[in-house]
Amino acid sequence: MTGRIPFGRAVLSRVVETRVRMSTSLFAQTPPSAWSAQADLLEPLFWDRTTDEWKIAMQTWVLQVDGLTVLVDTGVGNDRDRPHMPPLDHLDTGFLDALAAAGVTAEDVDVVINTHLHTDHVGWNTRREGRQWVPTFPNARYLMPEPDFRFFSPDGAGDTEAMRIVFCDSVLPVEPQIELFSGEHRISESLWLRPAPGHTPGSSVVWLDAGMPAVFVGDLTHSPIQLSRPGDPCAFDVDPTAAAVTRRRVLTEAARRRAAVIPAHYPGHGGATVVARGDAFTVDDWLPLPAI
Repeated sequence: MTGRIPFGRAVLSRVVETRVRMSTSLFAQTPPSAWSAQADLLEPLFWDRTTDEWKIAMQTWVLQVDGLTVLVDTGVGNDRDRPHMPPLDHLDTGFLDALAAAGVTAEDVDVVINTHLHTDHVGWNTRREGRQWVPTFPNARYLMPEPDFRFFSPDGAGDTEAMRIVFCDSVLPVEPQIELFSGEHRISESLWLRPAPGHTPGSSVVWLDAGMPAVFVGDLTHSPIQLSRPGDPCAFDVDPTAAAVTRRRVLTEAARRRAAVIPAHYPGHGGATVVARGDAFTVDDWLPLPAI
């Protein structure tokens, strides 16, 4: 599934890999009453009241700007052993066909950005070829945050059995094409990276200004419930306190600049401009993409 819109001098495409649901208990500090109180915002696209599950889109954002074709995050990937996350285990999706429907072949991609190195953001870095994992995008530079690479790599502070599998099938096979970055990093005239630590040590956001501003925030917010409650963490945050500080900072800047906030996992229209209301944020306008 794809959607494609002009965005100033850029073209923005949404390539949906799959959709899953998870329990709202993963937002441990968000009481059940808060979901009901935000029903006008959350139902039916982001939350299912009957099962108390929040809805998640696994998707990649494609930017064509400054003569470059850029992917922001690469989803889960097919054929992966993901025992730590059963809904993502051994997927078989039509991601590459959906990418082609957006007018992009694997060979067209110039830059792959992994906003952070969790399993659902690096999967299509590679594809299986026989018994080997090979780069999906043979002509691309793969930009990865150095703090995450160090943290999650084998023998790093965040080393786990699950992350060793992720590194083995989705990170190390593209090592000759990897460019590690830290701090602010300019990609092109209209596109740059900024640190956004908390969800992971190296989590970064991608700022676009090609006549219309936008910020691709990765997992800075997993659900719109975190717009109205920006202090509430998700269980996947490595440092929940830092993540909340970063979330408020980035959302405040986006509201001030009237920049579209485009998370990795929002279904619905995918992203929105937001307005600051005290210590919280409200949606102003959703992106003009078809709702999913």
